[in-house]
Amino acid sequence: MTTFASDPVARDTFRSRLRDRAWQIAAAATHPRDPADYLDMFRPLRAGADLRARVVEVRPETCDAVTVVLRPGQAWRGHQPGQYVRIGLDVDGVRLWRSYSLTSAPGDGLITITAKAVPDGVVSAHLAQELQPGQLVHLDQAVGDFVLPDPAPRKILFITGGSGITPVMGMLRAGLGRFEDAVLVHSEARADDVIFGDELRDYAAAGHLRLVEQHTDTHGRLDVAALADVVPDLAERETWACGPAGLLDAIEEQWASLTEIGELHTERFRTALAEPGEGGSVTFSATGTTVELDGTTPILDAGEQNGVLMPSGCRMGICFSCVLPLRSGAVRDLRSGEVTTAAPGDGVLIQTCISAAAGACDIDC
Repeated sequence: MTTFASDPVARDTFRSRLRDRAWQIAAAATHPRDPADYLDMFRPLRAGADLRARVVEVRPETCDAVTVVLRPGQAWRGHQPGQYVRIGLDVDGVRLWRSYSLTSAPGDGLITITAKAVPDGVVSAHLAQELQPGQLVHLDQAVGDFVLPDPAPRKILFITGGSGITPVMGMLRAGLGRFEDAVLVHSEARADDVIFGDELRDYAAAGHLRLVEQHTDTHGRLDVAALADVVPDLAERETWACGPAGLLDAIEEQWASLTEIGELHTERFRTALAEPGEGGSVTFSATGTTVELDGTTPILDAGEQNGVLMPSGCRMGICFSCVLPLRSGAVRDLRSGEVTTAAPGDGVLIQTCISAAAGACDIDC
C-alpha cells in the first residue's frame, strides 16, 4: 500500500492541488481584487510580492545630502559594491523612478542609498523632506559593472567628485582590508560638503587609505593633468572614477594621452549632451496629451511634468527601461544630436530619457 510518507511525488502533488484549491476559494472571496493584494497589505516584503523595501531610517549626511536605510523584501538578490539600484516613489499620485548608487556593504539585511539634492529635483526633495521610517518604496534588483574585481588590484586609485563618492563608499565599506594600497582623490566645494567626510578621514587616520581632498572654493578645480604630482605612482594604479561630466571628460582625455597608465573605469550619473535642437510638439497618443517642448527637454521628463506616466530607469540611456514606440514624427538624441524619424507603421522604438522633440512627434503612450 502506497502512502504519502513513502511516495514524496504523490505528497507534493496533493499539497500543490490543495494550495491551488485554497487560492481559488480565496480568489472567489476577494473578487474583484486578487488575494495577493491583501497579502501585500500585511506582508509586503514577502517572497513572491513585487520587490519593495521598507524605510528604516532617513539621516542627513551634509546640508544637501541624505542617506536612506532600507530593508528590502525577500526577493532581493543582493548587490556588489559599486552597483546602483532603481527606487520607485509615488509622488503626488505619480510613480517616479530614479537610480542611486548603493553605499552599503552587502550582507546584513539592510541597504543604503545616499542622495544629493539637485535643483528642481522632485525625487531627491521627496527623499530628504517627505520620506519617513516605515514607508514602503518600490525597488529593482541591483545592476551595474562599476565594481572591483576579486581579488582587488594591488594598487588602486579612486577619483571622485561630489556625489560621485557614493559608489566608491560602497566599495570602501565592503572591506578596506582587501586593499593593499589605495588612494582616494576627492573633489568638493568645501570640507563640510564632503559626503561621508568624517568617515573617510577616519579611514585615512587609521591608515586604511591615503585621502587627498580638493576643496574647490579655496583651491580651485582639481587639475587632472597634475595628478601625477599628487599620486607619483599613478601609472602603476588601476583607477575607478565617478563624478561630474566635466571631471570625467578631463580624466578620460588625460588617460588617452598617456602611453603608460593603468586601466580606467568610469561611472557617469548624467549624460554628456550635444548642442540643443529646435524642439517641437509632442503628443502622447494614449492620453491625448500634447505639449510644446524646447530642444533640450527629454520626452520622459516632459511626460512626467504633464501627468503622463512612462516606464523609466537610469535616465541616461543605459538601461533601456524607457523604450517606447515613436508612432510618427522626429526626435533627436540628446547625446549625439542624431535625428530619428518615423511614419505610422514603421515600428520605430526610442529611448524617451535621452530623446527630445525635433519637430512634431507622436509617442505611443
